[in-house]
Amino acid sequence: MVLSDRDIKKYLQSGKIRIIPDPDLSEQLGSCSIDLKLGNSFRIFEHSKYPFIDPFDPKNTDGVTKLVEVRNKEPFILHPNDFVLATTIEHFELSDDLVARLEGRSSLGRLGIVVHSTASIFEPGWKGKVVMELGNLGRMPVALYPGMRICALTFEELSSPADVPYHQKKGAKYVNQKYPDASKIFADKK
Repeated sequence: MVLSDRDIKKYLQSGKIRIIPDPDLSEQLGSCSIDLKLGNSFRIFEHSKYPFIDPFDPKNTDGVTKLVEVRNKEPFILHPNDFVLATTIEHFELSDDLVARLEGRSSLGRLGIVVHSTASIFEPGWKGKVVMELGNLGRMPVALYPGMRICALTFEELSSPADVPYHQKKGAKYVNQKYPDASKIFADKK
């Protein structure tokens, strides 16, 4: 069951959903979602330096990207066919019986911007910032500004609380993330 605006407000008040800083509900709350704002950190791929990405080489997955910080009111230009990782301003936390889903915004989709390619689920017990996979499928560069509403979260209740919430998982690679960290898929290889 997807939570309504009424339930999202109730869960924010009870602490089952925590968003820091507090969202402006008059601007960010939808009928069944809450918008989050684009942060200042972007991880860009330095594709001209490497012939390929080896997902199981931790030096390669981190080295093929570079962290870029953009000042407030300064645009980050996302070029056609480009792909970057970015964060939201907000840090959020979920109780052990809720899951959140990352959704794109139609207004940006109409400009060719996709907000996530694959990673759309935040497991029960999530703690951290949203890291988005941003892509420009259009033919023209698009300016993205820190502080603009970039994505939305919807929330669903589980049938019961998770036995092992994300922040307690032994292999939780991205718990309490603050920046658009490079892929840690190499940790899957045993």
